[in-house]
Amino acid sequence: MLEQQIDCPIKPKTSAMIMKLFQITLVVLVLLINLAVAFPSWAESTPSLTNNPNYFQVGQKVIWLYKPRTDSSDVQRIPAEIIKLSSKQVQIKVYKHNNEFVNRWVNPNKLENSTKVKESAL
Repeated sequence: MLEQQIDCPIKPKTSAMIMKLFQITLVVLVLLINLAVAFPSWAESTPSLTNNPNYFQVGQKVIWLYKPRTDSSDVQRIPAEIIKLSSKQVQIKVYKHNNEFVNRWVNPNKLENSTKVKESAL
């Protein structure tokens, strides 16, 4: 009776380890394929902001297209200088007649490069 063999459940542990190893291998393979596909898109160069006509930098002279009222069709062209840049607005310095100045936050769509204005006048 002592010579009877007791079957140990070795097979379920081995198959569970094989399945776990297969899952890990599959995840690693998917990640590697994803990186191989994503790297070419990372390599594309971003458009140069300095070549963009709407690009502004601190200290640049601009023309502010100011409307006194939103329902008005009259647009005043006011010379200004850029003081600060944020993601959605630009702070400009507007000079008054008495050598004072006022800072205003404006939408970049309301600004023109003063170089564009000079070129169009020629």
